[in-house]
Amino acid sequence: MITEEIYRELIRLQDEGYRDLQKKIIPTAEDGTIIGVRTPALRALAKEISKRDDVSLFLEALPHKYFDENQLHAFILSGMKDAKECFALVDRFLPYVDNWATCDQMSPKIFKKHKDTLLLYVDKWIASDMTYVKRFAIGMLMEHFLDEDFKPSYLTKVSKIRSDEYYVNMMIAWYFATALAKQYEATIPFIEKNKLDVWTHNKTIQKAVESYRITPEQKEYLKSLKRKA
Repeated sequence: MITEEIYRELIRLQDEGYRDLQKKIIPTAEDGTIIGVRTPALRALAKEISKRDDVSLFLEALPHKYFDENQLHAFILSGMKDAKECFALVDRFLPYVDNWATCDQMSPKIFKKHKDTLLLYVDKWIASDMTYVKRFAIGMLMEHFLDEDFKPSYLTKVSKIRSDEYYVNMMIAWYFATALAKQYEATIPFIEKNKLDVWTHNKTIQKAVESYRITPEQKEYLKSLKRKA
């Protein structure tokens, strides 16, 4: 079975020092679920596996037990060239994503050529109650819709999200900090008018102030907009 072959290969590629580091930076991972395979090795393995006729057996074997399997799954999807199949498989996989790393590192290249379809899925994902489905939706808006395809309505869409989940609110802050760097004039009113909850508002300012893409004058103004918890 391809799943057994993959497991053996992951064990062969294991780096115990890296595994211990991953445990620290991915606190939501359950004990014993991180093998410890470095990202370049996982990406290389994903390219090999994606060429196999039986790759679908691995993609259908959900949920995976190991974080590294989820990473591998995400990298396989990221390299897919069939848009319709990719959207369907990402939609199927997202409910099983259980950590920020897999969520953030999954970025199908094919999405760039099908942004109208992506927006339809974003609306579905952003309405989800699942932490990493919602986080992924915000991430897609940040990655694909803050440049030439930007619309102020996307800022409104994200600003209306309210969540108790740290990993959702961090992504909202990251999104708005990036929006301030790329679309400052359209974004600054959302900060001036307190459109975000207090924690996310202040985290957005913190991240924006740390950005080299924000001017010194903008940073000083943003600091003046901090709110008391």
